[in-house]
Amino acid sequence: MILQNIPFDAVDWTAVPEDRHDGETGYADWKTRQFGDIRVRVVTYSPGYKADHWCKKGHIIYCLEGDMMTELHDGRQIELRKGMSYQVEDGNYPHRSYTKNGAKLFIVD
Repeated sequence: MILQNIPFDAVDWTAVPEDRHDGETGYADWKTRQFGDIRVRVVTYSPGYKADHWCKKGHIIYCLEGDMMTELHDGRQIELRKGMSYQVEDGNYPHRSYTKNGAKLFIVD
């Protein structure tokens, strides 16, 4: 990742509007900012959220609150709890997430 052509700017995430994305169950509220090719989001998963697709996009994800499970297409399951992060590259390791109690994430992709 090369970070270039991004002017210095502070983001007040409380002022960024949310977009709701329905899952197979539950929903995800996204607060999104785009910086060139880099998308930065604060995503809140509702209790009972389950993604409605297998994602092949690369991410760096940090769990701010709650917990979630990420299921890899190969059958592995990775638990992410508050204070934990994971990263995955573009194009490999198809994955989808779900949460029983809800989660709030900071995501760079």
